[in-house]
Amino acid sequence: MAEKITEFPAFKNTYNLPGVKLLPHRPPFLFVDTLVAADETGGLAEYTFTMEKNDFFKGHFPEFPIVPGVVLCETMAQAAGAALVARGFLGEESSFILATVERARFYKPVRPGDKFVTVAMNDKLGRIMGIFTGKGYVNGELAAEVQVKCMLGPKNYDKLK
Repeated sequence: MAEKITEFPAFKNTYNLPGVKLLPHRPPFLFVDTLVAADETGGLAEYTFTMEKNDFFKGHFPEFPIVPGVVLCETMAQAAGAALVARGFLGEESSFILATVERARFYKPVRPGDKFVTVAMNDKLGRIMGIFTGKGYVNGELAAEVQVKCMLGPKNYDKLK
């Protein structure tokens, strides 16, 4: 049975910032509606999947539309990135690039209309690499979890070579 929680972890700083202000992503590939809170340990973000915003529902099991697992992994990674940006860990000329996806687990389908609440924890932060664990909940029930590694570097990707 999937983990059920009644209260999300409390982070020191409350933001309620739109993801569009924090991330370089734009619709249809922006999966953070709001960064709710963050501190040096991680962050809390929300995204509501809808038929209007998410075109993939038309073809991903159209008779019983569900969010693809890869999109849930990206959503949790974006939540971690938004938390780093909000608290100033990444400068304005920095980027956050998904490098690996590990230990992805999916416990229940995420469907149109579901609010996906991500708790993203900073497992390890360095100058060029970050490791994050994300847990995504729908109605307090654990729907998915993942560990991701992300490269942290300049916005000009050519400088990463």
